[in-house]
Amino acid sequence: MDIRKVKKLIELLEESGIAEIEIKEGEESVRISRFAHGATLMHVPPTFPATASIGSAPAGQPSPAAREEAAPRPRPNEHVVTAPMVGTYYAASTPGGKPFVEIGDEVSIGQVLCIIEAMKMMNQIEADKAGRITSIMAKNGDPVEFGQPLFVIE
Repeated sequence: MDIRKVKKLIELLEESGIAEIEIKEGEESVRISRFAHGATLMHVPPTFPATASIGSAPAGQPSPAAREEAAPRPRPNEHVVTAPMVGTYYAASTPGGKPFVEIGDEVSIGQVLCIIEAMKMMNQIEADKAGRITSIMAKNGDPVEFGQPLFVIE
């Protein structure tokens, strides 16, 4: 399947809000999904450390379940913005640039909070709730996992 067709499918998926699409052409097929399903294996380039593990966590690091238990629960007036994909978190549009948001900033629905780079594509992560940023839980250049908390909006 032509890479241009795959890129076009990704664009259609993002524009339409559909969660998943699968296309078959003869014996070739491609499935594109916004969300991880079960134990999906992904190719990680060797220059990036693998952060998502299937099975047990590396020595010295808590398992994903232990991290969820250790994470503080949001208060009723707080909204947590989580990573919708696996990738690299960037706080600004350019290296050394002004961050999209900082703690204390007022944000509106649809405002860009950060960028997550996944498979050489820059994905803008937008606020899905209006309010004030009270916490930023990722650092510039950090690898992030699907569902990982990124911001708290009050």
